[in-house]
Amino acid sequence: MSSENGKSGIPSNEEVINELTKDLKNSAIKTDSCGDNDVSHVSELDSEAEIPLNEENEIRDEDYINDKLLKERDEKLSEEEKRNLLQEALGLKNEGNVKFKNQEHEEASKTYTNALRICPLMFPNYRAIFFANRAAAKSNINIESAIQDCTRAIELDPNYLKAYIRRSKLFERNDKLDEALEDLKKVLDIDRNHVESAYNARILQEKINERNEKLKTEMMAKLKDLGNMVLKPFGLSTQNFQVNQDPNTGGYSINFKQ
Repeated sequence: MSSENGKSGIPSNEEVINELTKDLKNSAIKTDSCGDNDVSHVSELDSEAEIPLNEENEIRDEDYINDKLLKERDEKLSEEEKRNLLQEALGLKNEGNVKFKNQEHEEASKTYTNALRICPLMFPNYRAIFFANRAAAKSNINIESAIQDCTRAIELDPNYLKAYIRRSKLFERNDKLDEALEDLKKVLDIDRNHVESAYNARILQEKINERNEKLKTEMMAKLKDLGNMVLKPFGLSTQNFQVNQDPNTGGYSINFKQ
């Protein structure tokens, strides 16, 4: 029977199987190669995605200070090494001051950041100065970030007058008058003889009073329009009601008139 198959030219089962499977090896190699490329691509993306995160799991910006790492580093240093690092940080602060005077605000900010990354945590007053200086450098770049730096400085040194004054000015520029006034009041709590802050506090209070009066006038006008809309179906208007303010309590009373 095999001779009959051979004569007719009909391939054997083995030949059919070999024909069908001869390209499987090459196909498998190509598939694996493609898979390797995909893995390589994913690996590259993962590597790029490994951006350090801060404590709030947000991407760190260029001026982020990792206090946790600083603490771990400081624990391994001797007192002398910490003092040496402080001197190095103070040198950077002086460099930052020069850049700030030359209007190189972004470079000054980066230099103060480097000082903060070097200065040991055991010197909070110096670190407060570095934060306050960086706030000054940022004041014309990013007001919100500058305010945050002033806050960090105050947290490190609660009696740091310059940080309160600087933050007050930043708050005022950001139209946060109440917060600005509170900072000046804090300055006066620490130093009641701080003449400049006392004067600026009075000016701010006047601005706040003027703003509040404007807001009150706008609110009363809106209430009047609303009242007229409600009273119109009854043939009345807000003109039928007289509002009187008690000079003693500051409260209001409403009287109806025909």
